[in-house]
Amino acid sequence: MRIGNRHYTRAEVLERVGNLRQLGGTRRCVLDDGRAKGVAAIDVDTGAGLRFTVLPDRGLDIAAASFRGTNLVYLTPNGEAHPAYYEPHGLGWLRTFFGGLLTTCGLTYLGPPGRDGEEELGLHGRATTTPARQVCDRSAWVGDEYQIEITGVLEECALFGDKVRLTRTIRTHLGSTSLVVHDVAENFGYRTSPFCILYHINPGFPLLDAGAELRLGPCESTPCDAQSAKGMAEMRSFTAPVPGFLEENYLHRMITGPDPWATVAFVNPELDGGLGLFLRFDTRTLPFLNEWKMMGQGDYVVGIEPCNAPCENRAVLREQGLLPLLEPGETREMTVEIGVLAGAAAIEALAPPAR
Repeated sequence: MRIGNRHYTRAEVLERVGNLRQLGGTRRCVLDDGRAKGVAAIDVDTGAGLRFTVLPDRGLDIAAASFRGTNLVYLTPNGEAHPAYYEPHGLGWLRTFFGGLLTTCGLTYLGPPGRDGEEELGLHGRATTTPARQVCDRSAWVGDEYQIEITGVLEECALFGDKVRLTRTIRTHLGSTSLVVHDVAENFGYRTSPFCILYHINPGFPLLDAGAELRLGPCESTPCDAQSAKGMAEMRSFTAPVPGFLEENYLHRMITGPDPWATVAFVNPELDGGLGLFLRFDTRTLPFLNEWKMMGQGDYVVGIEPCNAPCENRAVLREQGLLPLLEPGETREMTVEIGVLAGAAAIEALAPPAR
């Protein structure tokens, strides 16, 4: 285990502490105020500066996140609202959206509200407002590393309807500055089911500020509407808040070679000597990255969002032949690593600026 600038064996660590919480770990709690009252939470501290909060009652999504005391993410005015407040119709999803390090969109639809056949679909699906079951903290020593692992299961299902199960595992370890979200989706029904998923990752102030940049590997980028098309030249750079800003969205189709992993970084070279968030994800199951750019006052956020389909209503995806499907009994695995880049050298090594 790395602590500070030294590596320690398990035996050396245990000789030096009375309780491993001296170094980090997990702590369960229940939120007890306002619309968050009753929401279960698990605070995670890696002991290397990275802290984040997992919400089992919100689909094992991740709300607050910071590094060495510096906030990394945008938090909406809603806070970590209890899923009982979820409004499924139209844009009602926005009333319980907390932003944070990870909000999951899906599982059978995402994107704008609208009709798909006989169904009226709201914004971005039910995943983030579905409480997980069988939640387990499986943190334990593995050799000389103390692994932190939280698992749980969420299901989107209905009698006579689609039945999709997502088994989520969040892993990190003491001394780490990154975490891995590993999801396994399964169609446990007896008919073909749509399966859409988008990992809504939301950098916020002070990581997001004038001079911040989005650094992408090879990709094909297209604007999602006419308003976004006007900002194509500046889609990877960010400003201070702009009065009256209209949101922009871009779809990046990641291009990879023999290595199917894509790397994306959101960096602020001026913050704390250089600070950033990086994402690594497997393009075999997440071939797209949606970028949501919102430079408004108060509504000041960027979404960097690996996904398995463009961010469109399910009917549109179906018409375009882009709707992902799961056959009965079929499974699909998605992996997203989220980590911190601390310092100019770390940023340059993983995500050099475009030349």
